[in-house]
Amino acid sequence: MAPNPILDRVEDAVRRRGAELVELSHAIHAEPELAFAEHRSCAKAQTLVAERGFEITKSAGGLDTAFRADFGGGQLTVGVCAEYDALPEIGHACGHNIIAASAVGAALALAEVADELDLTVALLGTPAEEFGGGKVLLLNAGIFDDLAAAVMMHPGPVDIAAARSLTLSAIRVEYHGREAHASAAPFLGVNAADAATVAQVAIGLLRQQLVPGQQVHGIISEGGQVANVIPSRTQLQYTMRAPDAGSLDDLRGKVSDCFLAGAVATGCEYNVEQTEPMYEALKPDPWLAGAVRAEMTRLGRTPVDEELEAKFPLGSTDMGNVTQVLPGIHPMVAVDAGGASLHQPGFTAAAVGPSADQAVIDGAIMLARSVVRLAEFSDERDRVLAARDRRAAS
Repeated sequence: MAPNPILDRVEDAVRRRGAELVELSHAIHAEPELAFAEHRSCAKAQTLVAERGFEITKSAGGLDTAFRADFGGGQLTVGVCAEYDALPEIGHACGHNIIAASAVGAALALAEVADELDLTVALLGTPAEEFGGGKVLLLNAGIFDDLAAAVMMHPGPVDIAAARSLTLSAIRVEYHGREAHASAAPFLGVNAADAATVAQVAIGLLRQQLVPGQQVHGIISEGGQVANVIPSRTQLQYTMRAPDAGSLDDLRGKVSDCFLAGAVATGCEYNVEQTEPMYEALKPDPWLAGAVRAEMTRLGRTPVDEELEAKFPLGSTDMGNVTQVLPGIHPMVAVDAGGASLHQPGFTAAAVGPSADQAVIDGAIMLARSVVRLAEFSDERDRVLAARDRRAAS
C-alpha cells in the first residue's frame, strides 16, 4: 500500500493506546455479564471515549445496556459496533471483550482524523448478541438510520475478511400435561416429559433429511421436579439455523411438526414462542471486505482465500441484520486458543491471552484504516452516502 499520512496516524493512535485497550478487554472479561444485564461492561466501554470528548447517548433505543457515542460533525457517519455480553457459566467464550476493546480503539483512532475526513464516528454499544438480538432492536429503534456504513470485528479460529453467518430462529416450547403418582397411578397422568422425548427423537430422525447448511440444536430447560411424579410441564429451548431466510422457513415448518408430534403422541397441550428476533445472514460489503483483507495481509495475517470464505459460516449474529440494511463488515480475526473453539472454556481463557491482546490491536487498526479508505475513496464514499439517502427516502 502507498504511504498515507492519515492511515499512519490512525494506526499510531491505536498503538499509543494499546495498553489501555488491552486493559479494557481484560476488565470486561473479568466481570462477565449476560444479555441485557451488561451494566458494568457497558459503562467500561464508554470510559475512554467519554474522556476523549465523545457525546454519549445512554440507553440508546430504550435498551438500558446500549449506548451511542458520537464524535465529529462530518457528512459521512460510520458506526463501529461494540459487543460485550457473555455466556452463562463459561463467560467470554465468544471473545466479546475483544470486540468491545477493538471497537473502542477504532473509534478513538478515527476521532483523531474526523475533521480532515468530513467524518462522524459513532461507537455503538450493542447488548445481547448471544441471546436477544440487541442490534435488531436498535435497528428497529432507528439508531442505525443515519449511518452510511457499520463495521466491527469478531475473534475466531482463523482470519476471514468477509465472514459469513447463518440465519437463526430461536424458540421456546412448553408442554402441559397432568400430574399423577408415577407408581400408584401413572395411568392418570399426562406426561409432559414424554412429549419432550418424542419431539427430540423426531428432530433427531429429521436431521438425516436436513438440507446442507440447516442445523437444529436445543436443550430441555425444564423437565420435571421429582422422579415419582408424572411431570405436568416441560420446557425446551431450540435454535434453528440455515444459510438463508427461505431455507430457514422450510426448516421451521419441519421442526414445528416434530413438536406437534410430541403433543399428539402424549395428549399434552403445547405452545411455541419465539424468544428473540430472527438473525439474518451476514452480507459483507465487497469493497469493505477487500479493504479489510488488504489490512489483514499488511499486518502479517493470512486471511482465508476469497473463494473459500463462503465455506466458513461461523454461527449466527445480529450484525447480519445490520449488513442486510446498510453496507457493513464483520471480519473474523484469528486468536490462538490452543485448539479450543468458540463457546468452549478453553476459548474463555484464551480471550485474555497474548494472541487475543494482539487481536484487539490488529482489529482496531484494520477497522480504522478501512474506514479511512472509505472516507478518502470518493466513488465508494458517494456510493454509501447515496445508499443512506435512498433508505431515508423510502
